[in-house]
Amino acid sequence: MRTRPEIAPFHTRATHVRARAIAAAVLLVCGLAACGDETSEPPGAPPPPLATTTEASRPAGAPDLAAGEEVVRDIETPWGLDFLPDGAALVSERDTGRIVRVVPGAPAEQVYEVAGVVPGGEGGLLGIAASPRYAEDRYVYAYFTAASDNRIVRFRLGEPSQVVFDGIAKAGNHNGGRIAFGPDGMLYVGTGDAGRRAASQDPGSPNGKILRLTPDGGPAPGNPRPDSPVYSLGHRNVQGLAWDSAGRLFAAEFGQNDVDEINLIEPGRNYGWPEVEGTGGADRGFTDPLVTWSTDEASPSGIAITANTLYAAALRGERLWTVPLTATGTGAPADHFRDGYGRLRTVLVAPDGALWLTTSNTDGRGDIRAGDDRIVRFPAR
Repeated sequence: MRTRPEIAPFHTRATHVRARAIAAAVLLVCGLAACGDETSEPPGAPPPPLATTTEASRPAGAPDLAAGEEVVRDIETPWGLDFLPDGAALVSERDTGRIVRVVPGAPAEQVYEVAGVVPGGEGGLLGIAASPRYAEDRYVYAYFTAASDNRIVRFRLGEPSQVVFDGIAKAGNHNGGRIAFGPDGMLYVGTGDAGRRAASQDPGSPNGKILRLTPDGGPAPGNPRPDSPVYSLGHRNVQGLAWDSAGRLFAAEFGQNDVDEINLIEPGRNYGWPEVEGTGGADRGFTDPLVTWSTDEASPSGIAITANTLYAAALRGERLWTVPLTATGTGAPADHFRDGYGRLRTVLVAPDGALWLTTSNTDGRGDIRAGDDRIVRFPAR
């Protein structure tokens, strides 16, 4: 049974984002481009890229999936993962609200506890991201479930946090939660529909969207509508974001009963939920996914891209998927570690090109093994 979501107006620290502003964006584009029965938005021209540490700027050597080495064990329901300039990893624990620092060869060390986290179901402390200017501003960003909503805060380790965006409806599931800085230095946010299917097609709701924000939390320059944070809509539950070496954005999305998806994200596009699940919506103005799986094979959460290959961590599927990427599409997906590590939540490329993978067997849905949950590292060849 779904938990009834709590709904609140969403706004940022920098500027109040009103529903009518986002609605205006969608109404405008329906006059400029073909729309489906619901709404669609036009592509926006992004600003010039900044020098940031993203998937696209990391070493291109493929990770050796036969050379996995355990970095740390006994992490409590790890969810978010990002790297600091010194190569250390920050890992969020969903149910404790803690952030731990992880380096190979040393125990995990708690470095922060996010105030106001209210875990429950799939909610809690979810995605984290280090500022692309961390060496100068020392900011870490976190997406979490609070008492009334899902929200994003930023903080310096050892200092109180400040809200940069809130009002994302919460529920026992479909909270989204992945955040990542893109090659342009903007903060991208994957949200879920919080069990409210219509929210994904509602231009006045931040739910069921990919949002694109400035580091201060306002609508990013170059969005389909200047005063709207919405970058794409028609999503069910986005928990994976990654860019390839050409700067293309890909997202992983949980399906309902039929198929899970990998989507190529373009500004203003409508990806169809809840009007369509998987392919078959193009004739109504929706964008079809690049890759689909049955839900028992995947339930993809985090994704990463290196050496022209997309890696997708599968929860229900309990495996790691690899998808070759080309300029025009994808190659055949292949699966790895079936019956190996159990549920997989997050995958990320480290600054040295290694692939880091987190398990999620303590999240209430997995078979807990000795040492769970753990992080495994696969060095670059």
